[in-house]
Amino acid sequence: MRKLFGTDGIRGVANAFPMTADMALKVGMAIAHTCRKKGHTPRIVIGKDTRISSYMIEYALVSGVCSAGADALIVGVMPTPGVAFLTQSMRADAGIVISASHNPYEDNGIKVFAKSGFKLADEREAEVEDLIFSEQLIPIASTPHKLGKAYRIDDARGRYVVFVKNTFPSDLTLEGMKIVLDCANGATYKVAPEVFFELGAEVICLANSPDGRNINLESGSQHPERLADAVVKGGAQAGFALDGDGDRVITVDDKGNILTGDQELAICAKSMKAQGRLKNNLVVTTVMSNLGLNVALRELGIAHVQTKVGDRNVLEEMQGRGAVVGGEDCGHIFFLDHHATGDGIITALQILRVMCEKDKPLSELAVMARFPQTLVNITIRSKPDLEAIPEVVAAVRQAESALGERGRVLVRYSGTQRMCRVMVEGPTLEETEKYSAMIAAAVRKKLA
Repeated sequence: MRKLFGTDGIRGVANAFPMTADMALKVGMAIAHTCRKKGHTPRIVIGKDTRISSYMIEYALVSGVCSAGADALIVGVMPTPGVAFLTQSMRADAGIVISASHNPYEDNGIKVFAKSGFKLADEREAEVEDLIFSEQLIPIASTPHKLGKAYRIDDARGRYVVFVKNTFPSDLTLEGMKIVLDCANGATYKVAPEVFFELGAEVICLANSPDGRNINLESGSQHPERLADAVVKGGAQAGFALDGDGDRVITVDDKGNILTGDQELAICAKSMKAQGRLKNNLVVTTVMSNLGLNVALRELGIAHVQTKVGDRNVLEEMQGRGAVVGGEDCGHIFFLDHHATGDGIITALQILRVMCEKDKPLSELAVMARFPQTLVNITIRSKPDLEAIPEVVAAVRQAESALGERGRVLVRYSGTQRMCRVMVEGPTLEETEKYSAMIAAAVRKKLA
């Protein structure tokens, strides 16, 4: 069992294990040590989101990196995909992001990228944990004349803006288009408006005044309702709600309809197939994808593979099968012909690309119809094997028996929070609400 790394790095409540300054220092030391080579001083990019606790963790990580004889390249507030890009672009040995993504400000996390720009492999994460918990870090500390240095990279934001803009076709423009951006008071609050403005759009910004405590607060990809209202009232052609660290996005069309990640994927996959850019004619998603996406891709003649929940699982499957498009219903989407990780801004630009090429409003580009779905999140005390809880198993079987082939049930633990998620899809919203409530009651009785 892992003690630190979960499905998306290290995550927890700020200033409590494992998200303490002491642990961050040790993580910095361990990562620096794993990057060491004879005659080489490792360089590690460090970026953060806008949480108040990110300062504390940033300074601790920098101290750990430098004490282990590596150089820290500090880029400040930067979206997660921005750190991944800079790590690869600057030929650094690793990249570290301080963020808890879409979680509330009280939480924080540490994500690590390899020099390739892809997330750190499981073996490297295990190596970092072994160094920390086997008390091997003390000998790692460098002597005074071998300490690392810390550099602030002042043009980091501009580098990332140029990179993202270059993923949008140079023969297209956003001139004459009005776009609403919800930056979730997070890491994209500066870069996202710059990207769309420089491509010619008129930009209206929501939630782009972070104060350290308002990241994701009733805003961003988890709360796109205010964005939908702003798009309609402002007469905009589209709206995009990013999450706290900028690796996911939820889209709103010109009529105020909220499009999920599955719907974003369907639009882009259809366009890429028509242009011959959909490598291996394949889209990879997780088991959380809506049944409507299965139907839409089948009608489009596109192969579809599903993995366990988690962007890491999607990415591994994509690489193994040679796919270039995949992602999650939450709006975390990979375009591997553009970037090594999910990037909410790039996803938004791919949606806008299709709009420009088709010269149609987004509301006319819909590809899939969503099956009614109900998702219930239950805060729990612990995470025992769900298959070992008779009451939960019985409730799930009852729901599956009633729905048959008309729907499906998925009950799983969150990989980043102490939470159990109950998802039910079916022919009617009434049925999905009924069976999700029944299963959720069984979970609460035993685990809440």
